[in-house]
Amino acid sequence: MSMRTKTKYLCQECGQQSARWLGRCPGCGTWNSLIEECVNPRKEVNPSSLGGDLPRPVTEVSVLEEERFSTELGEMDRVLGGGLVPGSLVLLGGDPGIGKSTLLLQASQLLSRKMQVLYVSGEESTRQIRLRADRLGELLPGLLLLSETDIDVMERHLRELAPPVAVIDSIQTMYKSDLGSAPGSVGQVRECAAQLMRLAKTEGISIFLVGHVTKEGVIAGPRVLEHMVDTVLYLEGDRHQFFRILRCVKNRFGSTNEIGIFEMSGSGLIEVTNPSALFLIHRSQGGVPGSAVAAALEGSRPLLVEIQALVSPAGYGTPRRMTAGVDYNRVALITAVLEKRVGLNLGSHDIYVNAVGGVKLDEPAIDLAIACALTSSFRDKPVDSEMALAGEIGLTGELRPVTGVEKRVKEAFKLGFKRFLLSGQSAADHTADTGILTADTLATALDLAIKV
Repeated sequence: MSMRTKTKYLCQECGQQSARWLGRCPGCGTWNSLIEECVNPRKEVNPSSLGGDLPRPVTEVSVLEEERFSTELGEMDRVLGGGLVPGSLVLLGGDPGIGKSTLLLQASQLLSRKMQVLYVSGEESTRQIRLRADRLGELLPGLLLLSETDIDVMERHLRELAPPVAVIDSIQTMYKSDLGSAPGSVGQVRECAAQLMRLAKTEGISIFLVGHVTKEGVIAGPRVLEHMVDTVLYLEGDRHQFFRILRCVKNRFGSTNEIGIFEMSGSGLIEVTNPSALFLIHRSQGGVPGSAVAAALEGSRPLLVEIQALVSPAGYGTPRRMTAGVDYNRVALITAVLEKRVGLNLGSHDIYVNAVGGVKLDEPAIDLAIACALTSSFRDKPVDSEMALAGEIGLTGELRPVTGVEKRVKEAFKLGFKRFLLSGQSAADHTADTGILTADTLATALDLAIKV
């Protein structure tokens, strides 16, 4: 007698399960996201057939230092925490066309100089991959190409070849034939990722997974996907800009504060070793109202970025507020402080703030640069063009200290800035340094930064 097939409905955004179809997911509120999936009956497992290690005291577990090897891309090594750990599972996400496949194919070609690398694509044929590889660099026999979407076939190839590194592009195109759901569904993504994770840990293969992202910018599929992998990377940037930023949001083997910066070119992604100089290359040296230079800190790397603001009277209706590269709510807060504590009448003006170069900044140390750019545009007086700024602004108008002062100041002076403005508490150990100006309140800082 055949067993009746059971079905369930899973949300493709959050993984919420329902016994019947609903137009709107009760978990995340997304419309038309529930997809029907077949439920396979559970197989009985014989406990005696289960393998694995036996429990043992923590004091008897041998300690081995994780041996890393370089990806041959210094910026990627920085983000990974010093290199790639054998047997690790790395998930790379990003917008369509941002350069995810290009970055991993370029890294695969560089790694193939010293080891075997298997590049598996479920979206392109091997001939199409070869065409992309031709313009990215030297072709070597150590790079193996495979066009496959069946996860079991792929696992067999990986076990036979046992390459140190493998790239799966992308996890949403892979499917397991035992499951009745379509590729890219919650069940397929979860099971395929779990199978690859077991393979990476047992065989010691470092596996890169490419993940599609939703319109909100997060990796598509269940959130459990990000919990399963060892490292989660995001490739960010504007497709109309040349810069690409590789950011780490989870890393079991290193810091999550580092970023890697690349420049997109016709021959692939080029590492940017001095991003501050590149971000400021088109900055006007004479001083234009509405422009200020923020000294940000991404992990251990100082980053000088130009903040531009435009404040103009609103023609009619409600004034507009728009931001790019900086947090909208943070700009609204700074605008309110400028109105209340400095006396600027910004309530009837349109406000636009932009971080030049397509970079996204979210640390509080850029508050002072945003405030100076807004005030400069409102008063139509330029900020000191030879001054860099760093400081967090409080609701009472005070200037708060920031971390990493020495790195920020050193980077600014190295690029030719003569003065650096920050909180007096931040500069406690640098009061003897020439060129460092301090202020305790936002009003005082604006007087020092903006020319009269």
